[in-house]
Amino acid sequence: MIRLIDKQKIIISYYREGKTQRQIERETGINRKTIRRYIAEYEKKRNILLKEKDCENTELIADIVQKPKYDTSKRYKVKLTDRIISKIKFYLAENEGKRATGRSKQQKKKIDILEALHDEGFDIGYTTVCNAIKDIEKRNKEAYIRQEYSPGESAEFDWGEVKLVISGKLKVLQMSVFTTVKGDYRSGGIYHSQKTECFLDTHANFFSEIRGSYKEMVYDNTRVAVAKFVGRYEKKPTEALLKLSLYYGFKFRFCNNYRANEKGHVERSVEYIRRRIFSKRDEFASVEEARSYFKKELGRLNRMPQVLNGGKSGLEMLATEKEHLLPEMPRYDTARTAEPRADKYSTIMVDSCHYSVPDSLVGQFIFVKVYPDRIICYHDGKEVARHKKRSSRHQWFIDISHYIKTLKSKPGALKRSVAFSQVKPALKDIYQRYYRGAEKAFIELIELISEEGMDRIEDAIKALARMGPNNVETEKIKAIVKRNTAIPERKKSINTSDTEVSSHKITAELDRILNEGTFEKSEVSTA
Repeated sequence: MIRLIDKQKIIISYYREGKTQRQIERETGINRKTIRRYIAEYEKKRNILLKEKDCENTELIADIVQKPKYDTSKRYKVKLTDRIISKIKFYLAENEGKRATGRSKQQKKKIDILEALHDEGFDIGYTTVCNAIKDIEKRNKEAYIRQEYSPGESAEFDWGEVKLVISGKLKVLQMSVFTTVKGDYRSGGIYHSQKTECFLDTHANFFSEIRGSYKEMVYDNTRVAVAKFVGRYEKKPTEALLKLSLYYGFKFRFCNNYRANEKGHVERSVEYIRRRIFSKRDEFASVEEARSYFKKELGRLNRMPQVLNGGKSGLEMLATEKEHLLPEMPRYDTARTAEPRADKYSTIMVDSCHYSVPDSLVGQFIFVKVYPDRIICYHDGKEVARHKKRSSRHQWFIDISHYIKTLKSKPGALKRSVAFSQVKPALKDIYQRYYRGAEKAFIELIELISEEGMDRIEDAIKALARMGPNNVETEKIKAIVKRNTAIPERKKSINTSDTEVSSHKITAELDRILNEGTFEKSEVSTA
């Protein structure tokens, strides 16, 4: 193909250097007919321009210096027949129908259209199919209209994925991002998932942070906000979003499909925050440490001056908007609720993980509140269990105190139970030292811990262990704990002058309890 530099060399050699067409042919290797054609075209256009000196013919000037190009208008397509084109149009129309009914992830890509054509017996290549689709879908570039917003009017929300090394392991976490449209103030958090409880929690945190709420919130088609598509443009919001909107008083708006520009502020903010914050550091000892670092760096970004805001920072812009925000509300209860039934193992399932509840509730429906970091279980309006929310899948999380009733009747099941394998190391150490082979007494100790707390039990065991490991028995531990509970109440009625006398009597009574293993009620004289 003749390049612009070849065309320039032909013209200069002929007109300036006086070379013949044969000489130019030998030097450039270009066919003499091509050389003759370019010289003739140049002479014709040059003569016209010289005759029209007073008239500025910009089109002719551009034509003279234009790059050489082949005339392909008379070429015809060998493989791409009208029948294949009609088939491609059919598949594209099918894709359009799927997008309109919310099945965009099931539409055919270009490679799928090629395979469908091959299945019907057409001999066509991938590049030809791609070019044909490009010609069919060819349209003018879209123009965008810049918008102007009032203070306190609108904020945008989006999720972004971030990959961090937590305790030496690569984890994929979810980053929530809010961006105010007027001032580009940015907020957000780090979560394990994009579930409803995380969606609600990050909104409640944002509204508490800015001490109010914006009049309009803008979302894309995330599943926690859009329940289903009704036609091509209408979307039905989720119940969680409706309740959140009702409580804080904001309106919401969804972007159209494949129109990220409709929430361009937050779309850019996700990339901006992820790059500016985690390009410097992406390894942490825990998720909590990553969250703390994220908040600290986000504050730094919000304090930086912004050119588009006249040198004001996002924090300063937020201060000017605060008087225009909707009134601040008490923090919203961000729990996702469910009502599973306790199975035969006295557990309920939440997000594929099993969590224990008291064994008296087997077969009963449990009302569960699921927060991003915890799970609270209720039965008949009373809290019956509380667990830390886990991000793993298909795991069992058991609190051994929930199985006291069952273990009392089946003490032999304790040693190899999942419940025992998950007890705290301190409790397991107590079993290994003092209760091996005495499972029934250990079960009674667990029941006592659930009533009195681990710290008080450990103090009592240490006191008994100083007198010898054989003195550590559940009944003696119970006696010490109960007695220590009674002492503060009695001290209130004891005069300062009688304190020493009373303490000697209490000490003597404790010695008798420890030596005899029995407990008799006796009143301490205050006289």
